[in-house]
Amino acid sequence: MKIKLLLVEDHHIVRRGLVFFLKTRPEFDIIGEAGNGEEALAFIKKERPDVVLMDISMPKMDGIEATKRVKGYDETIKVLMLSSFSEQDYVLPALEAGADGYQLKEVQPDQLVASIVAVYEGNTNFHPKVTPVLFRKAVAKEESENALSELTKRECDVLREIVNGRSNKEIAAELQIKEQTVKTHVSNVLAKLNVDDRTQAALYAVKHGLV
Repeated sequence: MKIKLLLVEDHHIVRRGLVFFLKTRPEFDIIGEAGNGEEALAFIKKERPDVVLMDISMPKMDGIEATKRVKGYDETIKVLMLSSFSEQDYVLPALEAGADGYQLKEVQPDQLVASIVAVYEGNTNFHPKVTPVLFRKAVAKEESENALSELTKRECDVLREIVNGRSNKEIAAELQIKEQTVKTHVSNVLAKLNVDDRTQAALYAVKHGLV
């Protein structure tokens, strides 16, 4: 059984080149082409591909938004991004949108084939140049978790009250401690989380599940 592919790429010459090459491979059946995200979604609602080979930068609807909508429509459809960009401003949003893999257009043909097969089989697949971005994200997440773990129980209590929008005076009354003590705890919280103000601290707490 062949893997049913949909190619989404706005540059006609690039798309033609992909079609020409992938049609020579026995693993694939190219069931459609699209020049932007809107065309891709319209096609998917008529024909179900196994894998979508998705460009990022396209008119009308880019690949990130299209990926999000593809996954919203049918999360079992695999999406492999094929992009010229390896920067985190492209990679991370694509993965957050639900992409199953991320390859660069400079990838060797045989490696592209292997990547398509990998995501079809349920594995994630990334170009080597993208790996450092994923590593930095993992490190940032770990550092965030470590930052919260550095807070004392009382500092966590104060941070929760900050999230609730309470002033230092109100926090002092709620926790039955002196207002000056609250100020000290707030300063410690800001320093440990490496944020500049109470609003950022509150956003941090919500983002990382403290409340």
